Amino acid sequence: MFSLSLFNDILRPFNTTYRCWSVSMLPGTEREDVERGGKIIMPPSALDILTRLNINYPMLFKLTNKKSNRQTHCGVLEFIADEEKIYIPYWMMKNLLLDEGDVVQIESVSLEVATFSKFQPQNSEFLDITNQKAVLENCLRNFACLTTGDIIAIKYNQKVYEMCVLETKPGNAVSIIECDMNVEFAAPVGYQEPKHEKKPAAEEMMIDPADLMPEPTGFVAFKGSGNRLDGKKKKENPDDQLNQVKVAYQRGIPDYNYSIGNIQFLRNIRSVTNNENENQEGFKPFAGSGSVLKTKKQKK
Repeated sequence: MFSLSLFNDILRPFNTTYRCWSVSMLPGTEREDVERGGKIIMPPSALDILTRLNINYPMLFKLTNKKSNRQTHCGVLEFIADEEKIYIPYWMMKNLLLDEGDVVQIESVSLEVATFSKFQPQNSEFLDITNQKAVLENCLRNFACLTTGDIIAIKYNQKVYEMCVLETKPGNAVSIIECDMNVEFAAPVGYQEPKHEKKPAAEEMMIDPADLMPEPTGFVAFKGSGNRLDGKKKKENPDDQLNQVKVAYQRGIPDYNYSIGNIQFLRNIRSVTNNENENQEGFKPFAGSGSVLKTKKQKK
């Protein structure tokens, strides 16, 4: 009878309830490693029970708030909490709609290894990071698992970025310990694609490059002016100004008449046909394919 009862205890999973507190309420020094990760702190009695049960390693748990019917998954970092208490990251309490001291159910689970995940930044400031995937990979080393629908918090350069887990494969909850996982990003919340106006057809240059050439020096043919025989002033003819001899434009010759504060750029503008406009693709953010994110081995 005793052996049968002991055998049944070994086969049953770990399933109990604790009072939940945020990491900021943990006695001692501030634990930022817990706050910016996906692992919790449990009491020593939980470790004693877990070692006598038939559970899979690494230890993964499902947290459930029965009042709001919200749940998430996590790992365990240490067993140093006070009895009947657990300490969890604040972002996890927000997902479960828990307040300080609320009761939460915790159950040991076994999750499949992740192969794919998709994240959506909750703020467009995340786009300012040069290498988003490298930053995410480094931050996910503090996580043991991911749950679809959770909004996790990662810290980078003294800033906290919230990321919504839109999708995970092969299930809604996956383990990310020692795995090769493809990662994709969705457009951040509130992100608007920049508008690119089509360039109008090329127009003729308003400035003749020959006008910017320095005046010729030395002998110039037919540069003299004539006088009327009757002594009257010659009428100005606009056609004569157009027929003035201009020096051929040559690239590389400086403008000796340059005045400070006036810069002119001359460019060769090529006309764009309608066919070329139709073939030009617009800007498509996040159109690239996902890359493989590798996580290092984590401590149990």
